[in-house]
Amino acid sequence: MKALVKGAPGPGLDLVDVPDPHPGPGDVLLRVKRTGICGTDLHIDAWDDWAARTVKAPLVVGHEFVGEVLEVGAAVTTVKPGDLVSGEGHLICGTCRNCRAGRRHLCARTLGLGVHVDGAFAEYVVLPEQNAWVHNHAVDLDVAAIFDPFGNAVHTALAFPVLGEDVLITGAGPIGLMAAAVAKHAGARHVAITDVSPERLALAEKLGVDVALDVSRSAISEVYGRLEMTEGFDVGMEMSGQPSALREMISTMSHGGKIAMLGLPAQEISVDFSQVVLKMLTVKGIYGREMFETWYAMSVLLRAGLDITPVITHRFHHTEHAEAFETARGGHSGKVIMDWES
Repeated sequence: MKALVKGAPGPGLDLVDVPDPHPGPGDVLLRVKRTGICGTDLHIDAWDDWAARTVKAPLVVGHEFVGEVLEVGAAVTTVKPGDLVSGEGHLICGTCRNCRAGRRHLCARTLGLGVHVDGAFAEYVVLPEQNAWVHNHAVDLDVAAIFDPFGNAVHTALAFPVLGEDVLITGAGPIGLMAAAVAKHAGARHVAITDVSPERLALAEKLGVDVALDVSRSAISEVYGRLEMTEGFDVGMEMSGQPSALREMISTMSHGGKIAMLGLPAQEISVDFSQVVLKMLTVKGIYGREMFETWYAMSVLLRAGLDITPVITHRFHHTEHAEAFETARGGHSGKVIMDWES
């Protein structure tokens, strides 16, 4: 089969022939239909310090995908050939304290599909049955391909109640944009989102945010009057990983405010924790999805009318992977999809 592979340490990916995978007793084999490019894939392609520490080449990359089940292992009980499946890319151990307690998203020995084991940027991929989310209702293939990052957005957006609250999101990348759509759908009074990319701020406006603010031109506190706010934001969602974004978010939160932090900083962040203490703020780290409560919520939200299709801005055939990666890396797009069908 054809697959996008990190063949050796160093920058770049190659579309090459590799052996077809075969499912084990508890696995399902999928024919991949669509994949989404994630920031993690960009790190692996560029071979930055994180990738060099984490990834062992050769490796088939990619973890955002949807595919059709072709074959199931002898021990598979519910998934069947013909099912349309999106994949949960975090592979858990099943035996640690959190796994045994049902808190699978907190497994300390999690392995990443397309990071630690061969992934989904390929014509076929093998997945444990427990990681297969079967779509029992009609879903757009491009949307189904990005259930992984959509889950990050839903996990973050619903980490704290947002009904009737004023919400601040720092970072209008694809996940931040989807989180904004979820917060509005879930009944937030106002949603403000910040970035420095005009294209991404324009996408945020299409998704119905109340304020899309270019923080290179204006301070967040300047939106208070426009939103009839007097005491700051009730809920914050930090998606950028930028030190200045977290510091400004803390300074603009109301007393007792709650911050869900998904953005992964590339460097240490210095924070005035006296503000956290004196304002009695709650800061919660978010990683991945709550398996599989978040997946259930994603499907319900889509069936209830949530539309995240504006987040998808570019589509490429997998043979155009170089252009697809360059588009995703440019920072002016939303979600970039690759088609793996002929």
